[in-house]
Amino acid sequence: MFVGVSQFLIFMIIAESLYPHYTIYGNYISDLGVGSTAIIFNTSILILGVLLIVGGSLLESRVLRAFLIIAGIGAAGVGVFPETSPHHLHTIFALIVFLFASISSYPAFTYKKGRMPLWPIMGSISLASLIMYILSFYGPIGYGGMERMIVYPDMVWALGFSGWLMKDRR
Repeated sequence: MFVGVSQFLIFMIIAESLYPHYTIYGNYISDLGVGSTAIIFNTSILILGVLLIVGGSLLESRVLRAFLIIAGIGAAGVGVFPETSPHHLHTIFALIVFLFASISSYPAFTYKKGRMPLWPIMGSISLASLIMYILSFYGPIGYGGMERMIVYPDMVWALGFSGWLMKDRR
């Protein structure tokens, strides 16, 4: 999970810098999945999805495992079906990853007696942002900024949680 989220964050930043005239305010994250940065973005989010599925499948909590596997399927689907795909497949997979990455923060909170209140707080920020995004309430940060308010807090809690899982348990 840590590797998947880390590499996605890094390659998303690289793709943003290479995409012509890209702005965080006025572009969707998934705009990076078409055009000159498509190979970078789509490969990276597909890897993220696969690693979320693998990492989730290794967890003891059935609820957390299921939520992370579903989030991983959503992320992989975003990579396989870029925003130019027919039948709204991209939008469906994006909603799946947005929703399940956010709600995964709640069972992560109680995983193995390791209560970390930051994780559900970050997930809640993402969920609130998802609701505002669906309602087209973007405020001064634009739709691109609001989409990042969904994604970034989920990456923060996932990095924190997976880092916590890697720490020495002695």
